[in-house]
Amino acid sequence: MFTAAVCAAVVGAGAVATAVTASAATPSFDFSNPEVVATGLEVPWGLTFLPDGTALVAERGSGEILRVSPGAAPVPVATVPGVVPNGEGGLLGLAASPTFAEDDYLYAYFSAANDNRIVRFKLSAPQTVEPIVTGLAKASIHNGGRIEFGPDGMLYAGVGDAGTTSNAQNQASRNGKILRMEPDGSVPPDNPFAGSLVYSLGHRNVQGLAWDAENRLFATEFGQNTWDEVNRIEAGRNYGWPIVEGIGTDSRFVNPLVQWPTSEASPSGATIVGDTLYAAALRGTRLWLVPLTGDGGAGTPVAELQGTFGRLRTAELGPDGYLWLTTSNRDGRGTPATTDDRVIRIPPTPAGS
Repeated sequence: MFTAAVCAAVVGAGAVATAVTASAATPSFDFSNPEVVATGLEVPWGLTFLPDGTALVAERGSGEILRVSPGAAPVPVATVPGVVPNGEGGLLGLAASPTFAEDDYLYAYFSAANDNRIVRFKLSAPQTVEPIVTGLAKASIHNGGRIEFGPDGMLYAGVGDAGTTSNAQNQASRNGKILRMEPDGSVPPDNPFAGSLVYSLGHRNVQGLAWDAENRLFATEFGQNTWDEVNRIEAGRNYGWPIVEGIGTDSRFVNPLVQWPTSEASPSGATIVGDTLYAAALRGTRLWLVPLTGDGGAGTPVAELQGTFGRLRTAELGPDGYLWLTTSNRDGRGTPATTDDRVIRIPPTPAGS
């Protein structure tokens, strides 16, 4: 069963012509039958899966990584040393190595005493942490934090502007950017700016990274007071912040594919399944479904789970075929239920329905 409420959103330039086709995308999940996998967590932020199907979730404030599975209580498996939570900072993104079965590496993005950083460690020895990127400016807001491995085997990171808007347009700063790196943190030789991890610039606070079947990168981004965004990310391009928020007319900057009023979104984690981008919304307390077109554009977004679970932080496709979500109602901005925070999974749509 699929009951989608179309909500106020503006589709960006270049996507309008294909909106009708895109809007016909078949939903992949049965939102009428959500399953609560885990309860009683403290701001579960990062979510990743191991090759054996194990789901791991990172708690922002405690620095703990827990194994979560249907029908069982969460089990702590590691505590990341050096995490110093403050405001929106703490233990944020989590990603398993694409070659985890061989190297046992987990990657984490977190706020330390003086910076935001990306580290890796073996799950079998989490006390031994190897920093691969350090010195990212931290603040009580706009720390970014999402890390994901792309189909090219590179690690991508959404890094916020740390509350200093000028960082986003300063190519020498790694804040207000999407970074791309080798698994050891070094600069890939084909990055757009020689010797730099910067992949794209002009971002305020990217917290969602996802690729479609054509290996095109899409990102969700928090606006300030007016517009939140979904952008299609291309190497070396500038996405306008703080000069432009939402769709603009300045040819130096790439316009978003979709923009929402900030009251309806505050989009954090994102994943793409088939021809649909799923974006977890915090302030909007809903899951946005953005139909994608074959040419890299977007159709008219629709909303699911509106108000059902409160603030949604993360969305990931699990190896079980379910859509996994985390709530963020204990982050100081929500109204937590007695069971918050939760990990939820949405079953795939039954065949033939």
